[in-house]
Amino acid sequence: MMCNVGGVERPIRIVLGVLFLAVGALADLPPIGAGIMMIVGAVALVTGAIGFCPAWKLFGINTCAPKPSMKQ
Repeated sequence: MMCNVGGVERPIRIVLGVLFLAVGALADLPPIGAGIMMIVGAVALVTGAIGFCPAWKLFGINTCAPKPSMKQ
């Protein structure tokens, strides 16, 4: 899988994922709201952890730093 989530975006996604999971689990939300928060949190956490987002691939967005070319 190619990296398309990088730089500052990865830790932001991880922090937001943990935050949304905690809010979904601990806040006094209706069941549908808690479920949505937990799904959004899980997606953000996983995409931040693995560095790949299918939505970014679909829209052609890439925030990873370009790999240095190895010219000799």
